[in-house]
Amino acid sequence: MKFFIDTANLQQIKEAQDLGVLDGVTTNPSLMAKEGITGKENIINHYKAICDIVEGDVSAEVIATDYESIIKEGEALAKLNDKIVVKAPMIKDGIKAIKYFSSNGIKTNCTLVFSSGQALLAAKAGATYVSPFIGRLDDISTDGLSLIEDIRLIYDNYGYETQILAASIRHVIHIIECAKIGADVMTGPLSAILGLLKHPLTDSGLAQFLADHAKASGK
Repeated sequence: MKFFIDTANLQQIKEAQDLGVLDGVTTNPSLMAKEGITGKENIINHYKAICDIVEGDVSAEVIATDYESIIKEGEALAKLNDKIVVKAPMIKDGIKAIKYFSSNGIKTNCTLVFSSGQALLAAKAGATYVSPFIGRLDDISTDGLSLIEDIRLIYDNYGYETQILAASIRHVIHIIECAKIGADVMTGPLSAILGLLKHPLTDSGLAQFLADHAKASGK
C-alpha cells in the first residue's frame, strides 16, 4: 500500500518524507487556503516546492468545472513537474477531461467519488487514481470502507489499472482496514501516519528494556 499525505503544509510533508515511508502528496484548494497560500502564482510556486520535497506523485487540483477550462488548467499544472497528477472532479466534464488527459499521457486523480458507479466511470475513462472519500461517508452514517470493497471487486473483475486511493482518512483504523481490503493507496493527515507507530506495549516494553539495561550497567 502506498502512503500519501493529505496536506499543503511543507513542514509536515518533509517530516513524512524523512520518515522514509512517503509515496506522494494530495492537496486541494481548501488545504492551500489553510496554509495561507492564495493567488495563482503563490499556489503554483507551492506545488513546485512540494515536488522538490517528495519523490512520488503530487495531486494538484483544478478549480475549473467545464471541459475546456479543466483541460487548460490541467495541462498547465502537468507542465510544472513530471510528478504532478491532475486532480479532476467526478462530474461529466471531469470524466471527459480525464479521458483526454489519459489519452495524452497526463496522470489523473478523479476526486469526490462516493459510489462504485462513479469509480467505474473513472476507471473506464483511464484515471490513474480514483479517490473515494471514506471519512465523509462515515460522517453521514454510511460505511465508507464497504465502498472500497466494492470498487476493489469491480476493478479486479475487469482488470482495471486505476489505483484505489482511499481519501478522507481520519485515523489509524481507517488505514489498517483499507490495507486489509486492498486499497492501493491511502491519503491522510500526518497524525494518522504517525499513529501507526504507537502501541502501549511497545512503550512499556521499551521502558522496561531501558530500565533493565540501566540496572545491568550499574546506573
